[in-house]
Amino acid sequence: MRDLDGQVALVTGAGSGLGAAIATALAADGAHVVVADLVLEKADACVALIREATHSAEACSLDVGSAGEAAALVERVLALRGRLDVLVNNAAVDFTVPADELAIAEWERAIRTNLSGPYFTARAVIPAMKRAGHGHIVNICSTASRRAWPNAAPYHASKWGLLGLSHALHAELRPAGIKVTAVLAGGMRTPFLLDRFPDIDVACLQDPANVAEVVRWSLKLPAESVMPEVMVLPMRETSWP
Repeated sequence: MRDLDGQVALVTGAGSGLGAAIATALAADGAHVVVADLVLEKADACVALIREATHSAEACSLDVGSAGEAAALVERVLALRGRLDVLVNNAAVDFTVPADELAIAEWERAIRTNLSGPYFTARAVIPAMKRAGHGHIVNICSTASRRAWPNAAPYHASKWGLLGLSHALHAELRPAGIKVTAVLAGGMRTPFLLDRFPDIDVACLQDPANVAEVVRWSLKLPAESVMPEVMVLPMRETSWP
């Protein structure tokens, strides 16, 4: 297995939930983690916990839906660290609203955050990864990229699109030595679900640390192997047979 020690990883939406779990796992494995979140205070809190464990991390604010912000952040990381080995596209939003009641602004925000955002950040890091001859992009998809349920049209549209983008980048970037992995995560005990569905059965959800461990493991595969897609489900997952 490969060593993450000394690598630089950018994780989006890392102020809480799965993003924070991924950032923590990668930092514990020796990577310097750039914890990016729309809300800087959340990123700061995550970094404080990582540093408390004597691991390396820094916080930054990032609206992934802004191509300019994504490019500027990548440029800053490269200027300060000289490398950017790992990108984890985790930031996402969802609106639980019937399709005919969904505001156009909500549709556009979901597509911009969940689909355009990962493209913007990937587009920004690919040139540096090509120059280095290696790199790994991880896109956090969902069982929502394989199945559909009511009142989640923009989430499904964006996550199905993200899975397609992941496989397209996988095919395109392999000759350059760049790996791309889509992680289809089932329900997790994170604010993403718990804050919106207070009556949800937590026994049907999984610890986000379990999914973070799969992300970490995929990054540590030997150079000659890549995992284009992996699904991680709770044992009592209700959104997948």
